Amino acid sequence: MADNSAGASKASDDAQEAMKKQIAELRREITKINRTLAERAEEAAETAQGWYESAADKASRATQQLRSQAHTVSDTVQQNPGTISSALVLGGMLGILLGIAIAKSSEPERRWF
Repeated sequence: MADNSAGASKASDDAQEAMKKQIAELRREITKINRTLAERAEEAAETAQGWYESAADKASRATQQLRSQAHTVSDTVQQNPGTISSALVLGGMLGILLGIAIAKSSEPERRWF
C-alpha cells in the first residue's frame, strides 16, 4: 500500500508542477498582451495629439485671418465713412422698395366696376 501512496503523491506532484508551468506561461502571455496594449495606447495617444495640434493650428490660423479681415474692414470704414453711409442708405432704400413691391403683389386686386 505504501507503493500506492507514493504513486499518488508523485502524480499529485506532477500535476502541481504542470499547473505551475501553465500559470507561468499564462503570466508570460498576460505580460505580452499588456505590452502590446501599452504600445497601441501610446500610438493612439500620439495620433490624437497630432489631430489636436492640427485642429489647434487650423483654428489659430482661422482666428488670425478673421482678425485681419475685421481690421481691414474697420480701416476701410474709418477711411471712407461717406461711402459706407451711402451704401447703407442705398441698401435701406432698396429694402423699402422691395417691401412695397412684395406688399402690392400680395394684396387682392381691387376692381372698380
